[in-house]
Parts: sequence; structure tokens; C-alpha cells
Amino acid sequence: MNSIKKSFKEILRYPSAIIGLLIIFLLVVEAAYAMITIPYSEAIRLWRSGEDVWYANPKLAAPAWFNYFTAKKQPISFHVNSADGQMDKVVTPSGDGSSIKFTYTFDYEADAFPQEVMLYFTTTYAVKQPFASISLFTPDGREFRVADTGIDHAQNIRISQQDKLMTKFEGSQFVMQGIFSDPNEAKGTPLKGQYKLVVTSFTFEKDSNIDVNFVLHGTLYGLAGTDMSRRDLIIPLLWGAPIALAFGLLASLGTSVTTMIIAAIGAWYGGWIDDLIQRITEVNMVLPFLPILIMIGTFFSSSIWVILGAVVLLSIFTGSIKSYRAIFVQVRESPYIEAARAYGASNGRIIMRYLVPRMIPLLIPGLVSSVPSFIFFEATLAVLGLGDPTLPTWGKIINDAESYGALYKGLYYWILEPSILLMITGLGFALLGFALDRVFNPRLRGM
Repeated sequence: MNSIKKSFKEILRYPSAIIGLLIIFLLVVEAAYAMITIPYSEAIRLWRSGEDVWYANPKLAAPAWFNYFTAKKQPISFHVNSADGQMDKVVTPSGDGSSIKFTYTFDYEADAFPQEVMLYFTTTYAVKQPFASISLFTPDGREFRVADTGIDHAQNIRISQQDKLMTKFEGSQFVMQGIFSDPNEAKGTPLKGQYKLVVTSFTFEKDSNIDVNFVLHGTLYGLAGTDMSRRDLIIPLLWGAPIALAFGLLASLGTSVTTMIIAAIGAWYGGWIDDLIQRITEVNMVLPFLPILIMIGTFFSSSIWVILGAVVLLSIFTGSIKSYRAIFVQVRESPYIEAARAYGASNGRIIMRYLVPRMIPLLIPGLVSSVPSFIFFEATLAVLGLGDPTLPTWGKIINDAESYGALYKGLYYWILEPSILLMITGLGFALLGFALDRVFNPRLRGM
């Protein structure tokens, strides 16, 4: 315990170690937050869902905080639902049915036009279909009659696709600009102020009801933006942390410990066992690592657990075995090993209790430093399209962005967000690994 406390105090002498520990701590906190707030099953469901779940999100919207760094403010997406009490809803009974009026006012202060405005109706009725009249009022008092239509059980109305408005503004692509433009300013100038949506609906049966979900699709959304499928990128960004940490730590721990134990066995037994281990190592060192993983992902399985097992197996017989073996051969001749053999300690006990523990100070820095390389391997396979398609990972975000041509279309946030997280993760483990190497390697302490 005293040696652990001494080593920890020694680590804290290095600013790089403090920065590395802070980064890793924040990543662990983020991973814990993701797993608590978004359970694994829910994250998978959301990641694999389409527009039926993400209908309220705009396509290809940058993060909302972009407005803090631009002079021209972009519209931020939002949606409100009368079923949650977010809209004024007044029900007036009339005969067998009722009149239901929805009112919602919102401030529009953006310097650009929204992508789309939509209404999603949910109705309950047996035979007689409800009717709705929809109007949008501008800050200067103008009224745009959007639609007068019967409402089905589940129906959506896209304002830019309404015949009256398309005729008025000569095409659906100009409807949003026509509604939100300032008629007293140059073309392309939005009219800022308070807009009001009014939906007057009628039901014709007892117990019939209507609810409205009002959605404004802007060009900005949330903390991380959205992709081409309207998915909120905050989910794969959050869940990428526990997946990356689990993959990197398991691969690094499994590889490092197994490599050290195999090297100790070879050095202790010698003979044909040691020769076999060295020959396997030499063959494995010349095998192309990444192409083999690509073949496994292409022809066998792209499951992250299969890839993890392949990474561990291919990383065991590396040059580290020869380095460990050289040290174990020297330790094997130490007096305390001879004493252990003299009192009848078994080969297994000598290897696990006397040889292997001597290498732990050298194992720890290498184990920590190798975590980023395994995280980058998983991300590389995902970028190449060979990652686990069911998991929301940082590499999968980059793969989707590259497939869509995000760089060519100026959607830099889509690639930069996961890339920055990957670089920060690698930096944290690298800084801590360098500090640990100085602490446990006496020859580096003075450097």
C-alpha cells in the first residue's frame, strides 16, 4: 500500500500525468452518464431507427451553439405538442362533437429561413373524420391560410407542400421564404418577431379528440447536430465513449497480460516450448495486421466482440514477447528464484508469483499507452465500413459522414466532433502513459 501511495505521489509530480488523468476521468464520467441516462437497448433502438422516431429533427442540422460564433443567426429547430400541454388548447362542446382550437405563438429572430414547418395530427374517431383549418399569422398581421382539410387518425401536413401556398409563391422551394420574408425589405430578409399558429378543428362524434405536434425544422439543432437520417448525433457521441474505453481497455489488458505470461512460460521452460513461442512470434510479426482484420470483418463477422478477439489474438505474439523474454531470462537466475526452487515451489507458482510480478512496473506504462492504438483500430475498421453496424460509435459517425460526402458539402461538424473525441482520448492515455513510463523506468526519471 505504501509503494502504491508513493508511486501515485510520484505520478502527480508530472503535469502531463495530471492532464491525462483529468481527460480519462472526464471520459469515464461521460461513459457513465451515457449508460445511466440512455440504456444500451434504448441507444441501439434510437441509433437504428429512422424518420418514424426522428421526424421532429431536421436533416443535416449543425449544432445550435454555432450561433455563438456567427454574425448571421441561423434558425434553431423546435417542436411542441398539445398532448403535453405545450400549446393552448380550448375545447368547446357542440352537439355530438366539439370545436377544438389550438394556438401557439413563437418568436423568430433568425437571419435565415427555416427548412420546413410541419404539423402532425393524432386523432381518435370511429366513423366521422374530424376537420381542421390551419392559419399562420406573421408579426405584421398578415394571415397565411395553410390548409382546410379532413384529418385522419395519424396525418402530417407539410406547409411547403400545400397547393395554395405553392401556387402563391411559385413552387414549394419558395414557400418558407415567402411566409417568413419581410415584405418591406429586400428579398431574402426574414421578418423577425412573434408568429402565431392557429388551428381550428371540429369533431363530429362523442369522445373524439385531436392533438397537434407543431415542428419547425431550422438549420441548427441540439448540442451535436443531426445526420442525413435526422438522428441526433449526441447519442453516438455519448455512447462512443463507453464502447471505445471498453474495447481499448479490454484489448490492451488482455494483450499485455497474456503476452507477459507466455513470455514468462517460454523463458522458464526453455527448450522446444521457448522455440515454438519465438517462431510463432516471428511469423506473426510479419503478418499484415489491418488487412487480416479487414478480411475477418468482411468474410466472417463485423461484431465488435469478434473483432476484439481477433485483435487480442493478433497482438499477443509481437515484439513485446522478445523484450519480456530477455528480462525473464535474467530474472530466472536470481537468488530468490533459486531459493524458491530449493523449498520445492512448483513451476506454475514460480512463474505466477515470482517471475510475472517483477514485470508489472514495466507492464503498466505499456498497457496504458497501448489503449489508444486499439481504440483507433476499432475506429479505423468502422470508418472503412467494417465496424459493428448495430453500435453507435465514433468511427461509425465518421463512416456515415464520409459516405454522405460531408466534407464536400461543408458539414464539417459531422466529422470533426467524433474525430476530436478520438484525438482527446488518445492524448489522455498517451500523456498518462509517458508519465508512468518515467515513474517506473528509473533511466527516464531524469529526462
